[in-house]
Amino acid sequence: MNGTVASTGDRAGSVAVVTGGGRGFGKSFGEALAAEGAHAVLVDRDGAEAEAAAAAIRAAGGSATGYAGDVTDEARMAAIMAEAAAAQGGIDLLINNAGLHSDEYSQPIAAMGVAKVRRLFDVNVMGTVIATLAAKPYMAGRAGANIVNISSSAAHMGGTAYGTSKLAVAGLTITFARELAPEGIRVNAISPGLILTDTIRNELPEATKVRVKAMQYLDAFGEEADIVEAMLFLSSARARFVTGETLRVTGGMAAGI
Repeated sequence: MNGTVASTGDRAGSVAVVTGGGRGFGKSFGEALAAEGAHAVLVDRDGAEAEAAAAAIRAAGGSATGYAGDVTDEARMAAIMAEAAAAQGGIDLLINNAGLHSDEYSQPIAAMGVAKVRRLFDVNVMGTVIATLAAKPYMAGRAGANIVNISSSAAHMGGTAYGTSKLAVAGLTITFARELAPEGIRVNAISPGLILTDTIRNELPEATKVRVKAMQYLDAFGEEADIVEAMLFLSSARARFVTGETLRVTGGMAAGI
């Protein structure tokens, strides 16, 4: 995050909860939202990372708090949402970003085994359900309230349990868009393609990066900022008539009807 955060930005007075907020996309989402004046509530299994990310936002002049919480823990998520809403006056935005996504979860289902597949779906799918239901009472009726889920280009390409879990997230986006519309809550999702986060830069073999880029229409690598910008659009008043949609940010890799 660059510079000092003003309290008069486009999101001044709003409250944004980001799961998986201690690192990666989640941390960047929190920084970007705080830069526009929102109070960022960062939730992560690693409470120390969540608090460190929140502290960095505060040091830059923004407003943020960090919480330790696993999205599969229904009671803990309910408690976090209640506490954050009580402290800040409600919740305006929920970003369901927490998820399992390493190579470990992109293996054949038979090789992964039932326990690992169950854990994958507990976090990626049920975690989205649990966090959404926990936040709903504090979002209902608030002008501009909305939810952004994080799916994946793997959802549109098939072939892995991880991709199937993210396809379920895209499906939940449609379901919750319908169910929460009477409460005035929009629900959308983002499907990132190959994005050169620090982890991907360091861990993904160069040959794999080149192979995936060759599947895209655009001859460029995606950057974390591309996903942040998509989030800022979908969660803003500029997207007031957009709900139930999954925005593919893939350079064309996952394009299709």
